[in-house]
Amino acid sequence: MTDSYLGFANSGLGARIVAMLGLPQPMPLERFRADPPVVKGSVLVGGGGAPQLLQALAHCFQSMSAQTVAHRSVPQWTQIANAAGLMSGRWGVQDRPGEKVKALVFDATGLDSSEQADALYQFFHDTARSVLPCGRVVVLGRPPEACATPRQATMQRALEGLTRALAKELKRGITVQLVYVAEGAEDQLESSLRFLLSPRCAYVSGQVVRIGVPSASVTVGMDWAKPLAGKKVLVTGASRGIGAAIAEVMVRDGAQVICLDVPQAQAGLDEIAKRLGAKALALDIGNMDAPQALVEAALADGGWDVVVHNAGITRDKTIANMKAHLWQAVVNVNLCAQERINEALVAAGALTQGGRIVCVSSISGIAGNLGQTNYALSKAGVIGMVQSMAPVLAHQGITINAVAPGFIETQMTAAVPFAIREAGRRMNSMGQGGQPVDVAEAIAWFASPASGGLTGNVVRVCGQSLIGA
Repeated sequence: MTDSYLGFANSGLGARIVAMLGLPQPMPLERFRADPPVVKGSVLVGGGGAPQLLQALAHCFQSMSAQTVAHRSVPQWTQIANAAGLMSGRWGVQDRPGEKVKALVFDATGLDSSEQADALYQFFHDTARSVLPCGRVVVLGRPPEACATPRQATMQRALEGLTRALAKELKRGITVQLVYVAEGAEDQLESSLRFLLSPRCAYVSGQVVRIGVPSASVTVGMDWAKPLAGKKVLVTGASRGIGAAIAEVMVRDGAQVICLDVPQAQAGLDEIAKRLGAKALALDIGNMDAPQALVEAALADGGWDVVVHNAGITRDKTIANMKAHLWQAVVNVNLCAQERINEALVAAGALTQGGRIVCVSSISGIAGNLGQTNYALSKAGVIGMVQSMAPVLAHQGITINAVAPGFIETQMTAAVPFAIREAGRRMNSMGQGGQPVDVAEAIAWFASPASGGLTGNVVRVCGQSLIGA
């Protein structure tokens, strides 16, 4: 659905009226287009204490063909970058700001005490006004739970507050993320940097991502333009909206896609499958025999590499007015079916070694929502499933992650009353609703063979909604 206010606020006359009245002026977001560079501009690198990821960053930026400049906090960056085959120089002269940059990357892994917090102030105080519109900010740290001392853990946990606040301050379509990199997982950084520094994460901001040591080796020498080449991907709920966008992005990234939806959506399902050159599979995942049917279909295909649990339903009523069958239907489709399908596919070996499971939760599962006790329970349950199953599936080299969409422009949100729809659009740091492709891009990141270090993550695709955590 078209956001008329977004267009008006960015027109010549509209921009003047909006500024005069002090109204929000959301910025049109840059989204992925073919033939990038990953980052369309320079990346400014900084750090504090004795940063531990500079070598890994240099390798990633060289692979990404990124242009970098060094903040005064990391005078060693130029030498490290040059040794990695990067051209890089100093940013700023005599404490004066340098050129405008597209991204900031701050290596905070060397901060082991709150007394070192000034390093963060100095870097962001210097650079906050120098980020171009729709720019990217990534702060890198160590997981607090794995820190050697309480003081180090305290400082690393404090980074969450900083990044979430920065994401609300910088505006102009700029996103800010915190990435905790476990020791030994430094070589897993590239997939996440390629996503978080690119237009693919236009509607993801204020998030915390954890990268660990994968149980299965990462594919080397992969084609970053077609990271899913040769992979077989099941997408449920694929006949329209977010599901159709997921299928489209998966095909764009080289996957062979199996589009699944209920038999009642057969027409739309056949249409999207034909357009994408995908397979169509009409099946109600809520039926008790669905897991076995999917096992048989997967084994007939030689096994599936990725399963995307997008299918879901709503049956909204306050719990006092809700009939039992409405409660049961939502919980069964949105949560129980995913558990049954995962268990069946894994037990039968129908999900390949190094497989990926990606689930669609919701900010309703994080913050709750009036009249959605059944939906909120099911989507919170998806988060619980992801976090509890991650260590179990890791033993088989399988990762499981989730995205939690906020207000996304779909047929469903188009039917929401005007006032509620406008509130949903504006109550986030981007000042607008997201697009189905924004959810699809995050799912493709988790689905990548190079994302083996990502498991148990729940990332909100909500423009940093003001609702919830």
